Amino acid sequence: MSGEDQGRVFIVAGSDSGGGAGIQADIKTVTALGGFAATAITAVTVQDTLGVHAIHEVPLDIVRGQIRVVLDDIGADAIKTGMLHSAEIIEMVADEIGLRAPDAALIVDPVMIAKGGASLLQADAVVALKRALIPLATLVTPNAPEAAALTGRRIETLEDQKAAADALIGLGCEAVLIKGGHIPGDTIFDVLAMEETIEVMSSPRIDTPHTHGTGCTLASAIAAFLAQGADLREAVEAARDYVHMAILTAPGFGKGHGPLNHAWTVQSLEEDEYEQ
Repeated sequence: MSGEDQGRVFIVAGSDSGGGAGIQADIKTVTALGGFAATAITAVTVQDTLGVHAIHEVPLDIVRGQIRVVLDDIGADAIKTGMLHSAEIIEMVADEIGLRAPDAALIVDPVMIAKGGASLLQADAVVALKRALIPLATLVTPNAPEAAALTGRRIETLEDQKAAADALIGLGCEAVLIKGGHIPGDTIFDVLAMEETIEVMSSPRIDTPHTHGTGCTLASAIAAFLAQGADLREAVEAARDYVHMAILTAPGFGKGHGPLNHAWTVQSLEEDEYEQ
């Protein structure tokens, strides 16, 4: 694969020491899908499959510096944001992206709460997220609790997801994907909404505790596919399939919410080559 074919994905997010979510999951995902991952780390978490035990914010000028040097040198075909933690970081990230990569697809994963329940976004940062970053987004990918926090609506049904998607489109982003994994049921419904269309995508729920980092992984997979030329709907569908298989083949590590198998695409290629 030539560099021209290898989509550049720039990720602005926090680090997960357990390797299941955050920057670690983002890099694994983009690499497994054939893209080139570069990063700006916003925070270092002390984290395992049982939860987040501590958070250390990276100084604002260091986060800004990472963004500036990478975008000015390597550039980006797609940008994915994850854990931004504070209003100051959100506003700075929005400013730098608008200045240095206005044409890159922007996937905003509004990371608010870790799988174990720890808060990853300060209360005043929600306002900054809605005002500064979401209006720049190609796609926003909240789960149901995150969409509820962003819209002030209860989200307990598919119809609630559709109404919340419409409300988020009103903030100025091009599209919204409201994920339904937190809503009980044997089938998971994800709602993809654009200004004039709305589509419901579904998949069977997999009964497993090994779902740590699914949100980070899905958003990064979408970014990777967009960076390599897919249109938005194609990217979302392909990313959902990738995450589904990553859950099905999860390695079972840890004592709590375990990580996915981000490398299943590479393993499948190796198996095919071996069989041949």
